[in-house]
Amino acid sequence: MSQLIISVGREFGSGGRVIAEALAERFNIPIYDRHLITEIAERTGLSPEEIEKYNEHPKKKILSRRVRGYSNSIEDNIAEMQFDFLKEKSESGESFVVVGRCSETKLKNNPALVSLFVLADMDAKIKRVMEVYELSEDDAKEFIRKKDKKRKRYHNYHCSGHWGDSRLYDICINSTCLGIDGTVDYIEDYIRARIKHNS
Repeated sequence: MSQLIISVGREFGSGGRVIAEALAERFNIPIYDRHLITEIAERTGLSPEEIEKYNEHPKKKILSRRVRGYSNSIEDNIAEMQFDFLKEKSESGESFVVVGRCSETKLKNNPALVSLFVLADMDAKIKRVMEVYELSEDDAKEFIRKKDKKRKRYHNYHCSGHWGDSRLYDICINSTCLGIDGTVDYIEDYIRARIKHNS
């Protein structure tokens, strides 16, 4: 198989990460998600816990500034290191799945990229978050709101396009309609058709 990069954007609670992991397994390629934190920690000498604290967070505007193109924002610098890491992997010819990290935009010039955005009905997201995180319905709803707000701010800060805008992705899919396994099957069929079409 020639190079394949699968970018998975997702609403919180949609099962996007699980879908990304399943796609990585089906195509037998590595996945970069939490693994990026370990990579950046090794490069910077910071601990994974320190990286995680600032991971996928937009910078605090009041405390941040740029001097000659360099930012004093830890959030900015960690984001840029992750973007650079993904670009290096992309340019090396490696195949991989990546979750979030503005990858549908940062890697859009690579013809091997297939970009997805996974959403879900709110009731399904609440149910999933309640089960996974052992939260009440109200707490799950608030958790979803906060997580998606953070992802939207982070994406829209680092990209010109808007998070979740269908024009940024090859496929936007509601995982509630087919369930997680059915959604993975559908996406796999699409990707295999893309590979065949481009070969």
